[in-house]
Amino acid sequence: MTTTTPSRGRRRAPSRIERAAGKAAALQKPRVILALLLLLGLTSVMLLDGYLRAEVGGDQRVRDGADSSKVPDKILGGGPILSFRGGQATTTSVPSKTIALTFDDGPNPTYTPQVLKILEKYDVPATFFLVGSMVSRYPGIVKDMVDQGNEVGIHTFTHVDLSYQSDARIRREMTQTQLALAGAAGITTTLFRAPYSSETDAIDDYSWPVYKKLGEEGYTSVFVDTDSDDWKKPGVSKIVKWATPSGTSGASVLMHDAGGDREQTIKALPEYIEKMRAKGYTFTTSSGVIEAQNANSAPAGGQTGRPQGTANGRTADGTDRLQAAHHEATGATLYEGKALVAAVAVAEYTVPALSVGLVIVGVAVMGRFGMMLILARRHYRLRNKRRFSWGPAVTRPVTVIVPAYNEKECIANTLESLAKSTHPIEVVVVDDGSSDGTAEIAREAARSLGMTNVRVIRQENAGKPAALNNGVRSASHDIVVMMDGDTVFEPDTVRQLVQPFADPEVGAVAGNAKVGNRDTVIGAWQHIEYVMGFNLDRRMYDLLRCMPTIPGAIGAFRREAVLQVGGMSEDTLAEDTDITIALHRAGRRVVYQEHARAWTEAPGSLKQLWSQRYRWSYGTMQALWKHRRSLTDKGPSGRFGRIGMPLVVIFQIVTPVFAPLIDVFTAYSMIFVDFRAALYAWLAVLGIQLVCAAYAFKLDKEKYRYLLMMPLQQLAYRQMMYLVLIHSCITALTGGRLRWQKLKRTGEVGTPAGVGR
Repeated sequence: MTTTTPSRGRRRAPSRIERAAGKAAALQKPRVILALLLLLGLTSVMLLDGYLRAEVGGDQRVRDGADSSKVPDKILGGGPILSFRGGQATTTSVPSKTIALTFDDGPNPTYTPQVLKILEKYDVPATFFLVGSMVSRYPGIVKDMVDQGNEVGIHTFTHVDLSYQSDARIRREMTQTQLALAGAAGITTTLFRAPYSSETDAIDDYSWPVYKKLGEEGYTSVFVDTDSDDWKKPGVSKIVKWATPSGTSGASVLMHDAGGDREQTIKALPEYIEKMRAKGYTFTTSSGVIEAQNANSAPAGGQTGRPQGTANGRTADGTDRLQAAHHEATGATLYEGKALVAAVAVAEYTVPALSVGLVIVGVAVMGRFGMMLILARRHYRLRNKRRFSWGPAVTRPVTVIVPAYNEKECIANTLESLAKSTHPIEVVVVDDGSSDGTAEIAREAARSLGMTNVRVIRQENAGKPAALNNGVRSASHDIVVMMDGDTVFEPDTVRQLVQPFADPEVGAVAGNAKVGNRDTVIGAWQHIEYVMGFNLDRRMYDLLRCMPTIPGAIGAFRREAVLQVGGMSEDTLAEDTDITIALHRAGRRVVYQEHARAWTEAPGSLKQLWSQRYRWSYGTMQALWKHRRSLTDKGPSGRFGRIGMPLVVIFQIVTPVFAPLIDVFTAYSMIFVDFRAALYAWLAVLGIQLVCAAYAFKLDKEKYRYLLMMPLQQLAYRQMMYLVLIHSCITALTGGRLRWQKLKRTGEVGTPAGVGR
C-alpha cells in the first residue's frame, strides 16, 4: 500500500468553493418556500374551483311531512314576499293584473343572455335570484343584467338548502354571494330566495328560523304564487299555461334561466309576455311590488313596473338608477368582491388548462409504463440467451477509484468488500480533504485486510469531480471502476461489471445499484424506487442505446474515453449524468450490466433524502442544458440528442413535474365529484404501477414483500419527490448553483453477505 503526503495538517480557512457552497445553501430556503407557495396556490385554485362547482357539506332535505306548527298562520296564508319590520313578520301580495317575473339558478352563459335580450326587447323587468358561485364565474352577465334595469337577489352561493345548515354555513352562503355581486356589478342586495322553496304555505319548522334570522338582518324573502315548472321541460304551451295566474290575480312567477336545458323557457318567454300583456297585465320586480303597496297603488295598465322616465336602468338624464333592493358596494366589500371574482377567473382558466395537462401526463405515464415493460422484457431475454456473449472474457486488472469525503463510518466496509473481489484490481482512495480521519482509517483498514493493492491519495477539498479526475490520472490500468465511499461490492461485482468491455464499441458500463439499508420505511421506499424507477429504466435505455446516467455508486469506464471527453466535469451537480452524455456524444456506447450489483447506503432521513434528490434533479437539468446542442448534432451525438434527451426530459422532468396533477385531481374528484369513481381510478393507476414494480422485482430477483409499502409510498414519498423536482426547477429558472453535498452516513451497510434480501 502506498500513500501520498497530505498537503497540510493545520486548520485552514474556508476555500472559495466552500464559501460558494455556503452562499448557495443560504439561497435554498427562499426557493423551498416558493415551491411550497406554488403548491399551496395550485391547491387553493383547485379547492376554489371545486367549491364553485359543487355543494360541499351536504344538502339533506327532509321536507316531506315536515311540521309547520311554529310558523304563524298569517305567513302560511300570506303573499309571496316576506319581510320583517320592527321585528314583526309581514307578507306582501302581488297586485291584481301584475306579474313579478322571477328567474332562478343563474347566471348561465348560454341562456341568461337570451333571456335578457327578450326582456330588453319587450321592455320588461325581472328579478333574477342568482347563485353566488355562478355570479363569480360569469360576472359580465350579471353586470349587463343590472345595467339593463333588472333586479337581483341571493339564491345562496352553492345552491344548498339552508334549512338544515349551521349558522356559520348560512352566514357564509349569504356573505360570499354578496361579495360576488359586489365584484361583478358593484352592488349588494336585500332580496333572498331559498333554493327548493315554493309558496309560503310550504314554509316548515326547519326553514322558518332561517327566514326569520335573515329577515331580522334586513333580507326580504321572495316566494312564488305561480310555478311554470319549466325545469320539467313539459313543452312551451304548458310552460305558458302553468305560469299564467287564474283570473286577474297578480302573481310572483317562477322560471329558470339556468340549472339545465332551458331552450323551452327561451321559446315560451316571448309568448308568455305577449299573452299577459294582451290580458292587460303589467310586469314589475319583486321590490316593485313592495313599492306599489307602499304607494297604495298599482302600476298603470299596459305599462311596465319601471319608475316613470326610466329605460334599462337609467333615468331620463342618463344617470344610473339602482333598484330599490340594490345598494352600492363600497369599501372592503367592494374590494373583497373584486378579489373573489379575480380569483375565480384565475381558477376558471387554470383548471381547464390543468385538465389538459392531466390528460397529457396520464398518457405519458401510461406510455412510460408500457414502454418499460415491453423493452425491459426484451432486454432481459436478449441478455439471458445462452449464446449471448460480450466477447472473450475480460481478465486483465482494473483500477477501482473511491472518492471519499468524511467517510469514516463507511470506508472500512467499502475496502473490506473490495478485498473479496474475484477480479484482479488496484484500489485508489482519493480523500477529498476529509476532516474526520477518513484517510487514516482507509490505510489502517487496508493494512488489517492485508491489501497491498491500495493507494490513498489526499487532496485539498475540491469536490467529487476533482477527486474522480485525480483518481483517473493516477490509475494504472486502462479500465477504471468508480464507486462511492459509502458503497460495498459483492465479490463478483467487478468481474461482472467489466465483461462488456470485451466489445470494443463499449466505452462505459452502468451497474445495478441496490439500497442496503432497506429495513426502515424510508429505506424500503427508496428500494422500490431503485429497482423500479432506476434499474427498469436502465434496461429500456440500454436497449434504445441512449443510457442517460451511469450511477455514481457503480460504473466502469475506459480510461482513455474519460480523458477524451475532458474527465469528470465540475460544470454540473450530476457529474455522472454529464460524463455519460459526453461519452454518447463522443461516439462511445454505454450499456447496463444488471448482474454487477453494488449496495449503497441510501439517505436515512427525509431531510437528507431531500438534499440528495434535489442535487440529482438539478444536476440532471444542468447536464441536459449543457449538452443541448446534441439535438441538432449528427452521428452518435445527434442520436442521443434526438432519442435519449427527449426521453429524459419527458420521463424524468416534465412528467414528474406535472404528475402531481394526478393526485390533485384525484383528491379534487373525491371531494367534489364522485368519491368512489375517483378512488377506483386511483387504485387502477396504483395497480398498473404494482404490476410494473412486481416485474422489475422479478427481473432483479428481489423479494416481493417490500411491495407492501408501495401504496404508502404513493401517498407520501412520491409527493415529496414531486416537491423536490419543483424546487429544482425553480432553482434552475432562478440561476442558482449548488456544490457537492455531504450526507450523514451510519456505516450500517456492511459486506453483501450481511445484507439480506
